[in-house]
Amino acid sequence: MRAMLVDDEALASYDLRRQLEIIGGFEIVAELKDAQEAVRQAESLDPDVVFLDIDMPVLSGIEAAELLQMRLPKLKIVFVTAYDDYAIKAFELNAVDYLLKPVNTGRLRRTVERLQADIRQIQLSNESGVGRGLPLPAASPPHTMLRCFQTLELDNGRLESLPWRTFKAQELFSFLLLHREQLIRKDMLLELLWPEVDYKKGYTQLYTTAYQIRKTIAALDVTLELKSNEKGYKLEVNGLPLDVEIWEQGVTGNMALTMETLDRHLYLTELYRGDYLADYDYLWAESERQRLRYLWFKHASEVAKLLAQAKRVSEAIHLYNQLLDKFPHAEEIHFEVMKLYRQCGDAEAARIQYGKLVQILAEEVGSAPRPDIVEWIGV
Repeated sequence: MRAMLVDDEALASYDLRRQLEIIGGFEIVAELKDAQEAVRQAESLDPDVVFLDIDMPVLSGIEAAELLQMRLPKLKIVFVTAYDDYAIKAFELNAVDYLLKPVNTGRLRRTVERLQADIRQIQLSNESGVGRGLPLPAASPPHTMLRCFQTLELDNGRLESLPWRTFKAQELFSFLLLHREQLIRKDMLLELLWPEVDYKKGYTQLYTTAYQIRKTIAALDVTLELKSNEKGYKLEVNGLPLDVEIWEQGVTGNMALTMETLDRHLYLTELYRGDYLADYDYLWAESERQRLRYLWFKHASEVAKLLAQAKRVSEAIHLYNQLLDKFPHAEEIHFEVMKLYRQCGDAEAARIQYGKLVQILAEEVGSAPRPDIVEWIGV
């Protein structure tokens, strides 16, 4: 299998090459540090697969993948990432797989098996007379992401609710997911989910519910794993992408909010489709829900402000209105919308927005807008 390695980190590239050589079956046709150079050389080198780092200067791996797929529709792409701020975009592309740095050999072997299956499928399709150069159906299952914002769903190209047999199974899974990779004591779970049930019956309920979760996970064909010992239970995600993790890493990570990164940050605001597990009335989730909610408010406010500075007024107003849906008393957000309307020459819309603020504050808080806002609007 002809492989091209593209990574600006020499050590990471060397390590990947070494592991591929150990696994065997690969001819490394190029080892490049520049994604632009990879795009330029791809057609002449004609690789079967490109192992592509996501976070690279000038041209990102995501952008390079789109260009490579346009030039070589049958090219297989494997993303390699340290799970950076915008890695989620990788899952929207027709990539064979993604690998987390540092690359684990066992995980890489599974990727190679998937690649081999895809290559065999292409060969069989070619022998059957499929038109050369046309995209082929994916031989491997689509990548799956677990979504936690608003409701709990699997996203593998289409949204799919998890088929829980009982509400308790859903709640136990959700609680363990919140505390993923941590061992949660059985007595704590009994107190949380079956506080009024006697000790012996409670343990029976817990074991039965854990069994149901394992059955559901097995049917979903995902990397989730529910482990247990005599003390408690632990849910391991084993690299399964979670929207909440990717979003928070993007918001709090080292990707500064600038004009150059604005669209990436706008994508993050879209990823937050609702509050954490908002469709469920789990009291134990409220603290995390509020923490993420205020983090979203701060980030989305900054993104909207930069959109306005970039003269993308309609997008800024749309995002500000999303903020007001969740924080209707936020005077500063109302004020920003008023100013944008006036900048657009729509004084009437600004006054209508002011009227909404007056009504909300009067009815729900029993106060009036700030003096500077009143003075600005000219009342």
